[in-house]
Amino acid sequence: MVELAHASSVQRLPDIIEPGLAVLFCGINPGMRAAAAGHHFDGRGNRFWRVLHRAGFTKEEFRPENDREVLRYGLGLTTAVSRATARADELSRAEIQAAAAQFELKIQQYAPRFVAFLGKMALAGMSGKRDIGWGLQSSQFGGARAWVLPNPSGLNRAFSLDALVSAYRELRIAVESSDE
Repeated sequence: MVELAHASSVQRLPDIIEPGLAVLFCGINPGMRAAAAGHHFDGRGNRFWRVLHRAGFTKEEFRPENDREVLRYGLGLTTAVSRATARADELSRAEIQAAAAQFELKIQQYAPRFVAFLGKMALAGMSGKRDIGWGLQSSQFGGARAWVLPNPSGLNRAFSLDALVSAYRELRIAVESSDE
């Protein structure tokens, strides 16, 4: 009960978004540290910023406090569920399903070319599909091409840094080829 009270008292993590982005990266929900700091991917072990740079999305590796700089590269950041938790598995399936309609409206409103889900959990929960693969999805989400990437959280040790970079690089190449 104390954790829920603490989680609800934490500042909400603001979206970094504007219309017409190339890619809107979508985390499942904010981590406690990121929400408290007000900056995306601020967790100690989170590899997002390193991966984003090494995959070629940015010219330099950003620090979490510079997260708004991604807009210069046509990139944005959001979460499927706004409630902060220490671990994504603290979210209920019902909570993710309840966020689906509003999240899809956000995608329709801002119209990114790609929405990149970081992990399968959010897309599976919002779409009701269980068999979700990595990479480009056969169905769009909110009018955007949906792409599923491994979650860069330090808790996700199933993917090495090199494997994450490779997966994110595939998206970058797809984005670049869609520009042509």
